[in-house]
Amino acid sequence: MNAPLEGIRVVEVGHMLAGPYCGLMLADMGAEVIKIEAREGDIGRTVSPHFIGPHNAYFASLNRNKKSVVLDLADDGGREALGRIVARSHALVTNLRPSAIRKLGLTYDALRPWNERLICVALTGYGLEGPYSENPAYDYVIQAMTGVMALTGDPASPPTKAGYSAVDNSAGLVAALGLLAKIVQGRGGQVDVSMYDVMLSQLNYLAGADLNAGETIERMPCSSHPYLVPAQIFPTAQGWLTLFITHDKFWKKFCEEIGRPHWTVDPKFATMPARRTHRAEVVAAIAAVLAGARAGEWVSRLAPLGLVVAEVGTLSDALRSEIAADRSLVVPLGNGDLPLRAIASPIRFDGFTPSYGLPPLLDEHRGEVLGWAST
Repeated sequence: MNAPLEGIRVVEVGHMLAGPYCGLMLADMGAEVIKIEAREGDIGRTVSPHFIGPHNAYFASLNRNKKSVVLDLADDGGREALGRIVARSHALVTNLRPSAIRKLGLTYDALRPWNERLICVALTGYGLEGPYSENPAYDYVIQAMTGVMALTGDPASPPTKAGYSAVDNSAGLVAALGLLAKIVQGRGGQVDVSMYDVMLSQLNYLAGADLNAGETIERMPCSSHPYLVPAQIFPTAQGWLTLFITHDKFWKKFCEEIGRPHWTVDPKFATMPARRTHRAEVVAAIAAVLAGARAGEWVSRLAPLGLVVAEVGTLSDALRSEIAADRSLVVPLGNGDLPLRAIASPIRFDGFTPSYGLPPLLDEHRGEVLGWAST
């Protein structure tokens, strides 16, 4: 079965998360991803305290299906070797700081003499140029600066980071999208992806409210939606319930099932605008009802009606869920000799099933890559 990106070769000069996640998405779709590492290797090789054989669990989650070559890009010989590699590649992805990107010659202008059709993707905190370009940028900082932390958590609590690396992962996906767009275009060039830009763009409709109506969106209790009511989490007799009602026809079904049909004609409750206006009263009334049974019981009653409802679970619950099993989302890496597992690619193609190889050992593919790069 032909992989969608079969025949595409991408060079990755990255570390930790955003750059490697971009490379991972491409590798899972069949691209040959050559990971260039310094002598000490990607710091991701030692981030996690968990090792399965020689493989660090953190590194393995981001670097399967890749090849590793150690090059000293501060050295003339290392840059020469990189040039020979990119001469026979389609793209290069890096998430180093702009000064390091330029110093090591990882821009399109620097590599164009080797391959004018090369696509160079720079994934940085604040862009390749500008007064903020050299400021250090990590997921935590970008969440703080773009308002994500201020929007997350309970109003009575401090600003809260999203529970996973939302910025790094989102930036990696956007970088992969930009790279593939240039491949489709068929022209080499520089692609500039900023983590700050990516995260601000993902605040789309919230930003629209501020820019076009002067509305400041603030944190709301129980992860409430700013416009839809009810659309939040509710405490129950056991566990938390997520309830998301978008249309009045679903509101009618909900009211009838919980024994409150009069709410469908109550002027404070009957319509979406009315419920938004009387949010506190509506939410309190719903909460009183939902407290009477366990979250799982409410799911059993409401989900068959087509309502958007779920019990709040843990990551461990999700990994062992029927959905994960049905979708084959947990996959072994390699041939099964090591108990090393990861999450499968989220992109499915008709006629293609990815293979999930082990992450590369440091410099494991040096002979192979430098061999064909020298011919």
